[in-house]
Amino acid sequence: MGGYSDWRVPTIKELYSLIQFTGQVMGEQAVEMFIDTDYFDQPLGDVGIGEREIDAQTWSSTEYVGLTMDSDETIFGVNFVDGRIKGYPKYKKASGSANTMYFRMVRGNTDYGNNSFVDNGDGTVSDHATGLMWQKADDGVARDWEEALAYAENLELGTHSDWRLPNAKELQSIVDYTRSPQTTNSPAIDSIFDTTEINDPEGNPGQYPFFWTGTTHLDGANPYASAVYIAFGEGQGMMDGTLMDVHGAGCQRSDPKSGDSNAYPEFFGPQGDVRYVYNYVRCVRDIETGLETH
Repeated sequence: MGGYSDWRVPTIKELYSLIQFTGQVMGEQAVEMFIDTDYFDQPLGDVGIGEREIDAQTWSSTEYVGLTMDSDETIFGVNFVDGRIKGYPKYKKASGSANTMYFRMVRGNTDYGNNSFVDNGDGTVSDHATGLMWQKADDGVARDWEEALAYAENLELGTHSDWRLPNAKELQSIVDYTRSPQTTNSPAIDSIFDTTEINDPEGNPGQYPFFWTGTTHLDGANPYASAVYIAFGEGQGMMDGTLMDVHGAGCQRSDPKSGDSNAYPEFFGPQGDVRYVYNYVRCVRDIETGLETH
């Protein structure tokens, strides 16, 4: 295509580079695509055969190192209709036949998404692949979205005071899809970072938090009420009364920006997504900005 023969299936980080959060969805109904439709054609699910409009997921080449739904081999994909990353089963549960998704091929830079981390020795980690500096350790405090914004804006760390809440693409850039609680007993992030371990909603240890981004996720009747998070632990849900990993560590979902802390965690949607609402924070800043101002 286009005179080239070196096309390939993109990694999840390459594929996610196309997402844009000017998109909007109303539950199962598409409103505005989460991809630039001036340049890309994005199909919808075929409601005529019983699909939902959001059933038009695009697969990446990134396989989940764990299993979802108890036993499913899983491939990460991006849904450009509802604005999320999740893991989709490689095989159909009922028949065992190969599952099918859409693909959008890519070519070129095979180093895209590879991090180049340096521990600065002052509580910060630089990624010279992206030009971003990160908070090495979260502070172990769960916050709603407004509190998370305020914490980031007031953080002073490593002689810097220009910290902020990362946007969705920035935070997804530091997910390590070779790691998971199931397979490495760790969050899906490089071991150069320190991440608070939490208990799951049933009190079991060995899970890791959802982390807020500064990105609003336009979904539902009150489209500005939710913000994007990245799950560095399992993307758990309650299915048929059983708590399990339904989306995969490294998925991207969204939570309400605020709510009564006593009401959470709760379970929401067809796969019983865990809603924590009081999520964790890993702040970021631009390296080059600091070089110019310090």
